[in-house]
Amino acid sequence: MTSLVTARDVSKRFGDLRAVDDVSFDIEKGRILGLIGPNGAGKTTLLKAILGLTECEGELSVLGLDPFKQRKKLMRQICFIADVAVLPRWIKVHQLLDFVDATHPNFSRESAETHLAKTKIKKTSKVRELSKGMVAQLHLSIIMAINARLLVLDEPTLGLDILFRKEFYANLLSDYFDEERTILVTTHQVEEIENILTDIMFINDGQILVNASMDSVGENWVELAASGDNAAKAKGLGPIFETEMFGKSVFIFENVNRSNLDGLGDLRTPSVADLFVAKIKQARAAGGVA
Repeated sequence: MTSLVTARDVSKRFGDLRAVDDVSFDIEKGRILGLIGPNGAGKTTLLKAILGLTECEGELSVLGLDPFKQRKKLMRQICFIADVAVLPRWIKVHQLLDFVDATHPNFSRESAETHLAKTKIKKTSKVRELSKGMVAQLHLSIIMAINARLLVLDEPTLGLDILFRKEFYANLLSDYFDEERTILVTTHQVEEIENILTDIMFINDGQILVNASMDSVGENWVELAASGDNAAKAKGLGPIFETEMFGKSVFIFENVNRSNLDGLGDLRTPSVADLFVAKIKQARAAGGVA
């Protein structure tokens, strides 16, 4: 594999606060990575470092470039969609296409117009006349028409209804993503993107709790629903998380021999959302936070 992003001992301080705390990781090409964390966990700071918007300590390479010192060159190969659309509200759609066509060397106007033809967006409309969902469609149509190697999505469907959210990710997969491109996405709607992710990274208090491929989740973690004496036996095996649901005890185990759990109840691979809750609760318990 070839790393598009390489981080070694990366930190970012704001006074006494370490928003990103000595993290190391690689993001390979042809992957869809979900960067997931609670509010204030360090996600936005880490994204800003990758996008060259803030300088950091340690070694950080994005597409072989220093993102802060070589940002102008880097931006030709990266696209970014934030949770709040930054498209000028006064501009007309066709004027926006004119502008991007004149300023971005890797933009294909023909491709953008092909994508827009699949929507109800009129090229004579101003951005302020479009619904929030249409603005997201317009933004995505432009992004997908740019030949970029890395796409960064920061809560890209925030505030959109479920139909727009489903359509957004479906278009992303069918019309943009391929083995030469990489997508980095942050979202609180984990359940909706779990099926498209190839990798997950959990971050909390600036530190990485999990950095794993989706294929390895089932190998490293298991969820068990048990009751009665079996629940008591399961608890003695050292789960990282326990909760109650529908009258049963639900446990999540990490790096446990599954044969030790056989016969105690229903086994399955935990969802990304459930695993995230388990790891955050585990980290907070270890740090003395309720």
